[in-house]
Amino acid sequence: MAASRALTVAVVGATGVVGQEMFKVLDQRRFPISRLKALASERSAGLEVRCGDHQVPVEPLAEDSFRGVDLALFSAGSDISLMYAPTAVESGALVVDNSSAWRLRENVPLVVPEVNPEDLRQTEGIVANPNCCTIPLTVVLEPLRREAGLARVHVSTYQSASGAGRALVMELADQTRAIAEGREPAAIVYPQQLAYNVVPGGWSIEPEGYNEEEMKLAHETRKILHEPNLPLAATCVRVPVPIGHAESVFVDTERMLTAEEARTLLGTAPGVIVEDDPAAKLYPTPASVAGKDEVYVGRIRNDLSGSRGLALWVVSDNLRKGAALNAVQVAECGRQLGVI
Repeated sequence: MAASRALTVAVVGATGVVGQEMFKVLDQRRFPISRLKALASERSAGLEVRCGDHQVPVEPLAEDSFRGVDLALFSAGSDISLMYAPTAVESGALVVDNSSAWRLRENVPLVVPEVNPEDLRQTEGIVANPNCCTIPLTVVLEPLRREAGLARVHVSTYQSASGAGRALVMELADQTRAIAEGREPAAIVYPQQLAYNVVPGGWSIEPEGYNEEEMKLAHETRKILHEPNLPLAATCVRVPVPIGHAESVFVDTERMLTAEEARTLLGTAPGVIVEDDPAAKLYPTPASVAGKDEVYVGRIRNDLSGSRGLALWVVSDNLRKGAALNAVQVAECGRQLGVI
């Protein structure tokens, strides 16, 4: 298919926070669209979503929704993806799925364009979009891996409310308001009060005491980097921030890298911006990177507890690079490689 041809594009989960961000990214990147479909549940039918200067009517998702669709961007949860992604592929669409449903399937590439774009050539119709913390982590790890190898990775995440959807963002705002007014905050959406708090949970627990999010981060990173035996452990935490995920990353490399070498290497890596001058109070924060496309890195320093260790602070907009932007970039790569 010619890369210059405009495509019929469907967004599944059009009324969710990531779905709406997908429309914004498609418009901002001038993705070539001949027709745009907004698909959601029956209860959203009749609503409209904005894409640039256009209002797109929301249609209820159904078996025949993908007739004539070239590209289907899914962000509606695993159950919907498992049910409808194969239907979209049978109709001739390339599916880029933002849920966890397909990420670890052997025949489904899990793609971050700055890291493993060639894996797209292996698709059988479905491409998985990684977890919102896996994406920025691999964007930063890949330059280090290529230069010095990876021996071990430890990561702690500081994940914003929007990673759990619009309802938690609203609940965070309501809780913050209640506390300011001297009222008892209600915790309904999340298992613990998030405002004025830090919650090391909210995901289902798996064996050995790790939760689902932590295991996703480990398994997906290994798959994307083509490092199946990479030792990686994670602790995932929800913090009272609307948008923007941060990660404290400790990396042991196989060959020694100084902090200055790592700073230079990351400064030239695709999709990465280094903000690293703590003396001048220059380091990335969720508030400063919200709405931006790149993965920001700061606090780059050698790990004093080991001989080949680096410590990094990584921040990105979880709705953009952590979800919608990466999905659209995958589609752009697919066009360049002739997959779409």
